[in-house]
Amino acid sequence: MTNGIRYFVGNWKMFGIPSSYKILDKINVYFRNDKKNNKKYKIIMAPPLTLLQDFSKRFKNKKIHISAQNCYHKDNFGAHTGNVSPFMIKKLGINYIIIGHSENRASGETNKIIKEKVSLALKNNFIVILCIGENKEEKRKKKTIKVLKSQISKVIKKKYNFKNIIIAYEPVWSIGSGKLPSSHELEKNAVVLKKFLKQKFRLNDNPKLLYGGSVDKNSVHGFKSIKELDGFLIGGASKSSKNFVDIIKNFYK
Repeated sequence: MTNGIRYFVGNWKMFGIPSSYKILDKINVYFRNDKKNNKKYKIIMAPPLTLLQDFSKRFKNKKIHISAQNCYHKDNFGAHTGNVSPFMIKKLGINYIIIGHSENRASGETNKIIKEKVSLALKNNFIVILCIGENKEEKRKKKTIKVLKSQISKVIKKKYNFKNIIIAYEPVWSIGSGKLPSSHELEKNAVVLKKFLKQKFRLNDNPKLLYGGSVDKNSVHGFKSIKELDGFLIGGASKSSKNFVDIIKNFYK
């Protein structure tokens, strides 16, 4: 791992009701009591849109940061029924946003749309968590690196401040499947990605790179030795305070 802050990012997807704040309360208690390690990591949780305002207020002065899961690719206000702009989300007190998740890409979200979303999110002073990842067929044809580089190049402009961008590598074939890349495979991809990012965007500082895809307390222990990773994007396990906390515990064990 790099020497900076680690990120444990939970994506609740379509989960949660108002009383679900209790899950975050329990995670916050653990964080507060984890005196040995809690200055080493940051917790970011992405509940559904329906909970953003409430959670933003509840955890404003606590150590859990709230993220949106997505946004629309047009800003401010407009005739876009059922959609919410980055501007509107920002007014809820939200500072992080996930963009380009494979589930949205599978529903028709193109690199062009993702590019517009990233641009507007950065304009509205969000920290963007940009998801990239290859599918099973692309992996089989050994096109992983080509796909990842393309997804980045078609979305991120060289003028962007990378301090406000976190790349989340999520192999599409791994998400929710229980299947994982080997430590060797993940390390190789992470090394290539970080080198590519530093060269293409002429970065002096290390870009932030997360891994996502069937992350749980067991898999995280196997990946902790990969120094190019800065943290994890966690799906199903983030919906349980115990499972989420166990991931952090196992990482620092």
